[in-house]
Amino acid sequence: MLSLPIYLDYNATTPCDPRVVTCMLPYFSEVYGNAASRTHSFGWAAEEAVDLAREQVAKLIGAEPKEMVFTSGATEAVNLAIKGVFEKYIGKGNHIITCSTEHKAVLDACKHIEKVGGEVTYLPVDGEGCIDLRQLEAAIRPETILISLMFANNETGTLHPVREIGAIARKHGTLFFCDATQAAGKIPINVNFENIDLLAFSAHKMYGPKGVGALYVRRRNPRVALAAQMDGGGHEKNMRSGTLNVPGIVGFGKAAELCGENMAEESGRLAALRDQLENALLQTGSAYVNGNTRARLPHVTNISFQYTESQLLMMSFAKEIALSSGSACTSASLEPSYVLKAMGLDDDLAHSSLRFSLGRFTTQEQISYVISVVTQSIRQLRETSPLWASHHQ
Repeated sequence: MLSLPIYLDYNATTPCDPRVVTCMLPYFSEVYGNAASRTHSFGWAAEEAVDLAREQVAKLIGAEPKEMVFTSGATEAVNLAIKGVFEKYIGKGNHIITCSTEHKAVLDACKHIEKVGGEVTYLPVDGEGCIDLRQLEAAIRPETILISLMFANNETGTLHPVREIGAIARKHGTLFFCDATQAAGKIPINVNFENIDLLAFSAHKMYGPKGVGALYVRRRNPRVALAAQMDGGGHEKNMRSGTLNVPGIVGFGKAAELCGENMAEESGRLAALRDQLENALLQTGSAYVNGNTRARLPHVTNISFQYTESQLLMMSFAKEIALSSGSACTSASLEPSYVLKAMGLDDDLAHSSLRFSLGRFTTQEQISYVISVVTQSIRQLRETSPLWASHHQ
């Protein structure tokens, strides 16, 4: 029997996999030591669990365990990467290159850099949300110390050409930081193959717990240095002080392991369901997929339904279907998505967009139901729309 509401907002967060929860439980009340306590068995057991998780998380992105720095989430990892590089390499330069469609964590960290004397170039995107690699290379200056570009966009799923970006960064001797929050665990990532020097991601986007993330920091060719943003006991190789969240880290490790084992099967299944959903909803007419449909995440589609308003549309089925019109971090804003605006959409079309993000627990039955309900809601809203009526006169 179909259970309601149906969750299709996996880009905002994912449910914790029961297998992850099972692994975490002992570390709340049985193996509860501080991983930094080196004088007794409780601390040793906690440290051993963290070491295993470090290996599991590193393996997911092709890194070495010693290159992983655990944080409270991707936002902290982003801030540590951008601000940490800026402060550490200020003697070499003060220029950062990013993109207008990056996550707010990146954009706001870059705004902070500008306030303290740095310079930031914000690359534009085309109608599919893609940057021009020639513009990227042309923007590099002698004082450029960091290129910060995401792996996959959180609203549209569009993939940046990460390997090519990494090659450009390496060619010009600048560091490349990649926010892979939406991509990690969903598609293959290899930081060495793609020439990534720093990479941020989070457990709760891959069926792990909230409140724990990681920053990959390259140790060789080149060895990346960071200025710590949190001072204290010198945890995490002096890059991020603070008592480690052992249960969360254990869960992160298990979640990463499961994603690595099931990635091929999951991505194929979800892409098929996503395409079924997308093709059916495009049949409503005057509907457009936002983003690059050739290079995107397998589980995401962002569709604008012209002559409707996304907030009204979501309200019409809010008790049955949970999804969003964009990033969870900007969902309280009534302004149209800055990502879609940067891609050239006008306010009306941007205001009519919905993001459908599927996940591990999405079923065929759910997708069939969503197609029926959303299609009916679109038709009902358009029946009362004077713009729709005039369009069909």
